[in-house]
Amino acid sequence: MWDAMPELPEVEVTRLGFADRIQGARIRSARVGKPLRWALGCDPALLAGRRVLSVGRRGKYLLVALDAGLLLVHLGMSGRLRFDRDLPAPGAHDHFDLDTDHGTLRLHDPRRFGAVVFAESADDPVARKLLGRLGVEPLDDSFDAAGFFLALRRRKSPVKQVLLAGDVVVGVGNIYASEALFAAGIRPTTPAAQLSRPRADRLHTAVRTVLARAVATGGSTLRDFRGADGAHGLFQQEAMVYGREGLPCRICGTPIRMLRQGQRSTFYCPHCQKA
Repeated sequence: MWDAMPELPEVEVTRLGFADRIQGARIRSARVGKPLRWALGCDPALLAGRRVLSVGRRGKYLLVALDAGLLLVHLGMSGRLRFDRDLPAPGAHDHFDLDTDHGTLRLHDPRRFGAVVFAESADDPVARKLLGRLGVEPLDDSFDAAGFFLALRRRKSPVKQVLLAGDVVVGVGNIYASEALFAAGIRPTTPAAQLSRPRADRLHTAVRTVLARAVATGGSTLRDFRGADGAHGLFQQEAMVYGREGLPCRICGTPIRMLRQGQRSTFYCPHCQKA
């Protein structure tokens, strides 16, 4: 079965789908359903009357900034957010509603690995625990090639595992790590420390390019991901290696292979990614 949890592009697509529409909204009420991965951390009634200032993102966390406090939202394995003025009554897998005068933000999560957590501020220990060890944002200017190369040189693990760890660069995720390594011509099992500066530079460019393209195409819908407007992602239709085991490489025709790394599926072309 494919690894299909929402990754950085899906989270960013979700953010873009409702951030402008909910900005400035006054919260009327909050509803918590079945327990999620982490507790909300406050009485839902205390959110009533607060105003939504903005919606940001850090890695795979959405940060809903309020005029008093912060909501950290994680989609987990199967979560998705929907924002609309006319949502139906909550179903069995609708575990959090934030009702505002602009519409209702709803977390739908069949597997309940997602979470909505309240923190008093970004400096709150709750927020620091979740965000404090995250690496550089790959789509920000702070993700520079020289720093990326130096960080890789300090890691002996396979480069695919380093990308997934999230402490060097955050939010790349399984799908896009496989795609970026293919674009850079690097075998996923190559130790990160063995990459030369030119190869690390190619990977740096590939990570940024692949993630930007994924955001532009609405992310990947492999199982049930949809954006906040209900639209499916389209990136999977142009994936070069991910989910294509046994199919011919789109570049050289060699059958794509799959291996397991840290209990995750890795796809690669043995010809285009020789080392």
